[in-house]
Amino acid sequence: MFKFIPAINGAAIAALLSTLTFSPLASANAPSHQTSANRVISAGAGITELLLALEAGDELVGVDATSQIPPHYTGVAQLGYHRMLSAEGILALSPSLVLGSEAMGPQTTLDLLRKANVDVVQLPNAHTQQQLLANIDAMGKHLNRQKQASKLQIDVQHSLANIVEKKQKINALGVAPRVVFLLLQADRPARVGGDDTAADIIITLAGGNNIAGFSGYKSLSQEGILSLQPDVILLASRSEAGTNLDEFLQRMPLLIHTPAGKHKQLYVLEPQALIGGLGLSAIASADTLADRFITISR
Repeated sequence: MFKFIPAINGAAIAALLSTLTFSPLASANAPSHQTSANRVISAGAGITELLLALEAGDELVGVDATSQIPPHYTGVAQLGYHRMLSAEGILALSPSLVLGSEAMGPQTTLDLLRKANVDVVQLPNAHTQQQLLANIDAMGKHLNRQKQASKLQIDVQHSLANIVEKKQKINALGVAPRVVFLLLQADRPARVGGDDTAADIIITLAGGNNIAGFSGYKSLSQEGILSLQPDVILLASRSEAGTNLDEFLQRMPLLIHTPAGKHKQLYVLEPQALIGGLGLSAIASADTLADRFITISR
């Protein structure tokens, strides 16, 4: 039987992140109806995680399709993909603030919202601790949650420092684990995530060595992945059904002969951790992976 990284969604994300010092679902017990003067739309999984961690969930009136919120937020509308938002659908919710990443769009929608006097805020995707802390600070100001933002920044710094300590233990063991990340797509070859990807951020943060050898994503055959001889294989799927490891190995049986396959070091990353760069779920996944890296055979 193979192991999974716990799914980072709903109750599972709260359980996983509670092992750190912060939780993006800190406002999970907030009322499901909108009670604040602000009416906020959050576009992007990482942005929504931060908003919830800043205890501003009661201001939400809509989220994009990548965002995950507690199930009792029944009054929050589900919008489209954060790169393809509809101005008409957003304006129907009468928002006072639309928060999103630099990927939020299209630009024509954002222009229409601004013409309608909606405050539209785009934050850079965080690839470093400094940018993540800056985004938390900016959101704290826009949401009037400066006190919560200061606390969250401290919690994030503590959690990242804890991962650094684990990386030191990994380094003391010798060579960093050789890691491959595979993005699975129905009826298409698996795509391997190289440098400058969200998966690479998590692997590097956790103390692993992403051995793809290129930037971005490329399709690789089973033979190509086998030749890399990874110690760990990370998987994620764009399918709503998620990733089943037994089905995956039936589809790509040669990977059983990698060190990862022989030592059962295959783990599933939920898409939540792979959207928007360095965020709360990415930190939680890196923390879990660092624990795995300390114990694996290589």
